[in-house]
Amino acid sequence: MHMKKNRFFWFLLPFICITTACERYLDVELQNQLTMDETFSKRQTTESFLANVYSYLPQENLIFDIDGDLPGRSDEGLYSWLSGVPWLNMNSGSQTPATSVYQTWTFYYKAIKQATIFIDNVDKCVELTAAQRDVMKAESRFLRAYYYFLMIRKYGPVYIWGDKESDITIKGKDVDRHPLDENVAFLVSEYDKAAAVLPEVIAEQAWYGRVTKGVALTAKAELLLYMARPLFNGNNLYVGMKNKDGKFLFPQTPDPDKWELAAQAAKAVIDLNRYELYKDNLETDPFRKAIKSYMGIYFNFWNKEIIWGRWDPAPFQFVSRCAPPQIVKQGYGGYAPSLKLVDTYPMAASGRYPVTGYQANGNPVIDPQSGYSEDGFVSNFIHPLDNFAPIKAHKSTVGRDARFYASVLANGFWWINTYHGQKLVTFHAGGTSPYTQSGDCVKAGYLWRRMSDPSNDIDQGQWGQFSWPFYRLAEVYLDYAEACNEKPSRNEAEALLYVNRVRERSGLNKLEEAYPEVVGNQTLLRELLRKERMVELAFEGHRYYDIRTWMIAEKEFNGPYYTRNLQATNYEDSWTRTTEIFPGRMVFRPQHYLFPIYQDQLSEMPNITQNYGW
Repeated sequence: MHMKKNRFFWFLLPFICITTACERYLDVELQNQLTMDETFSKRQTTESFLANVYSYLPQENLIFDIDGDLPGRSDEGLYSWLSGVPWLNMNSGSQTPATSVYQTWTFYYKAIKQATIFIDNVDKCVELTAAQRDVMKAESRFLRAYYYFLMIRKYGPVYIWGDKESDITIKGKDVDRHPLDENVAFLVSEYDKAAAVLPEVIAEQAWYGRVTKGVALTAKAELLLYMARPLFNGNNLYVGMKNKDGKFLFPQTPDPDKWELAAQAAKAVIDLNRYELYKDNLETDPFRKAIKSYMGIYFNFWNKEIIWGRWDPAPFQFVSRCAPPQIVKQGYGGYAPSLKLVDTYPMAASGRYPVTGYQANGNPVIDPQSGYSEDGFVSNFIHPLDNFAPIKAHKSTVGRDARFYASVLANGFWWINTYHGQKLVTFHAGGTSPYTQSGDCVKAGYLWRRMSDPSNDIDQGQWGQFSWPFYRLAEVYLDYAEACNEKPSRNEAEALLYVNRVRERSGLNKLEEAYPEVVGNQTLLRELLRKERMVELAFEGHRYYDIRTWMIAEKEFNGPYYTRNLQATNYEDSWTRTTEIFPGRMVFRPQHYLFPIYQDQLSEMPNITQNYGW
């Protein structure tokens, strides 16, 4: 499928210099000959200004984006590079308030400032109708709130500028963070105001990616879900923290009713009846249909599952790092799923998640009812999607969930297409894409293939395109299921109904069929919902903040890096588990749940309250 260039996001490029080169991020300084009145007198420059407000949206899948590389900073990804990459500071626990990487306070306040300028001035553009101006103002209002959310999930409560006029100067010494409840109340109000005006659908394909009513409601649901989870709902670490005005920054006790609000917000998105899970309509084989349905979320552009997405017309940076060195011309082999993520994919027949935990030596604790085996090989295995020649497959890669085969290129599998012949991919020393101590190679034993469309010949520069989902319906189903399981008036039936809709798309049985013991067991259902969320939303930027807001990072983000033993000189021995391939260990301490306020901000705002432990 081909589509026109997304005019909206490309339209901003010549205009960025007008609005972003500000010496101080809370002040306005136009950098060319246009005055504010001139800028908003024309439709073209007004639309360009709004496009610039959109331009601050993060590209979290990219290594060097301002807020990028969330998979690499979590336990779902194990990227190959050992130096010169910013996520290592995060994972090693060596971050300090002076560490500049991934600090986004200034960046997002600039975005907030630009959004406010637009809201204050768009009505000057008489070349647009009043209705068009109202919608564009609602877009900017939503984006402003969303940029606040991106800071809140990282730093906790922030300073809320609100609807102060855009030409007001705020003195640094007067700034401290507003309480979290005030932050949330403002964002909910802004999302509601935007949702009341925004259209339910973008009719013109060239403008896909602009926000809609469903986007605003989904953002509200995500916000309220995060606020119901333990990190932001009265946890003991932040009890007693006050701002300079003597107000508590965080809720002092848990409020279980926040789960009810989260459930209602997610259900409001579902009840729009605007979105549906993507399912392939051409494939007749049920298991191949399940694989293609999961892949199609990316490759069937702007399908009805996507609530809000970002068009990526040239994903070279991402796809090239998902390709194996020496197998293709430009394969850097760095984007790899962690062994923990690979372990989590369910077994297709039983529907059970095979690994329940880990021994002290890193060996998995295997659920004997799952049907999973960690030992031995299967001769004459044929990949259920690629359908190439038989291979000798490790038993751990046989009989897995459809999403496994859509997402994971395992040691010993064929490359994903045959444009240049069938190419067997083996990552061990002496293999076809061999391990080396330095340079581009695969260190986990697996590569990530989900965003690599097999129909593209990347050796001929065909890197493909996809619509990257900020929000999609499967996520909302899982949000709703989690909230239904946790709210005081617990609704287990609803939780199971919506998690099973996600599982059904992947060809799995119902959760209560796979686990009869889950019925009436809130704790087990919570654990299984988290596993389902890990595999369904893998590499989409959710795991990093899920683990933090659930407050289980001290368990999940600590310890050595386990991989397959790619130093082995033969295929069979390369399947043992080891800590010798990827040095060091993940370190997570209680202060890491929130980012520190950066040193530049501490100097600029001497009365601001720093986060716990920093």
